[in-house]
Amino acid sequence: MIIDAAELDTTHAYKLLIGSIIPRAVAWVSTVSPEGVANLAPVSFFTAVGRKPPMVSLTLQPHADGRTLKDTYINIRETGEFVTNMATLPQADAMHSSAFEFEPGVDEFEALGLKKEPSVVVRAPRVKEAPISFECVVDRIIPVGDEGVDHVVWGKVLRFHVRDDLYLSRGRIDTAALPAVGRLAAEYTLVDNVFTTPLDEELLAARGGRRMQRLDAKPTDWSPIDTKDWSPSGSTSAPGKPAGG
Repeated sequence: MIIDAAELDTTHAYKLLIGSIIPRAVAWVSTVSPEGVANLAPVSFFTAVGRKPPMVSLTLQPHADGRTLKDTYINIRETGEFVTNMATLPQADAMHSSAFEFEPGVDEFEALGLKKEPSVVVRAPRVKEAPISFECVVDRIIPVGDEGVDHVVWGKVLRFHVRDDLYLSRGRIDTAALPAVGRLAAEYTLVDNVFTTPLDEELLAARGGRRMQRLDAKPTDWSPIDTKDWSPSGSTSAPGKPAGG
């Protein structure tokens, strides 16, 4: 199938992207408003973009109405600071629930019962339970798209926070000790195996055509993207409900 991107509306283009670019790392982004209210939200358009200085990128979409900017973006724009936290399997539900479109002025840490940990050089708190966090300051903000409501934020990492047992030496992280969670289209995946290539041909043949194993006992072809609760903004309709990408 060949699909002409010019013929797609925003929602269909978004579905194609989030279903094709998998798995995606999730930045659990903490910010603070100019008034001092903390905010927390997952962002799965997230990656590294530089080494010296170390830099990361976030792409932030608006709320489900397609127009209203999210608190995460407004706080980053107004304060020039943010923290990216890693969510692992024990924090997955809280991370997912933080995608709910809480009213402005609501502290998501308090609403979800999460503990804050002070940062060193930025005002935004870290998630205490996160095994890895980056304190970041804005390097640049780039508007993207035809609608003027999506923005790419490049952040310079000023401080790395790594749980002691995960740091090996010379910057190496014990990745196999992390039950890391990645984003699929509207679901999550647990990173629980590692390999180098080449793999044995018999192993490859045995895995041919095999679907992913579900950890939640739902049917193998189920997806929240087919439900009324799915949102093309990446939001949840309520804490604990299915989210977008």
